[in-house]
Amino acid sequence: MTNVALAFLAAGLGAGLAIIGAALGIGRLAAAAMDATGRQPAAGGDIRTTMIIAAALIEGATLFALVVCVLLAVKT
Repeated sequence: MTNVALAFLAAGLGAGLAIIGAALGIGRLAAAAMDATGRQPAAGGDIRTTMIIAAALIEGATLFALVVCVLLAVKT
């Protein structure tokens, strides 16, 4: 394999791992928010707002990881 092929392979694997990590993180976040809302329905609005902010932070970190993977693949 050439260096370019290895760079693309590494970028693909890195991007895949970043997406899997984000999916697991958001899934656990949503499950915890649903559990908390089930325990205290009156606090549903506050829980939902906190969940959306946390999900946005997870998505931001994931987007950063994907950009780094693409930049490293294109750099070679």
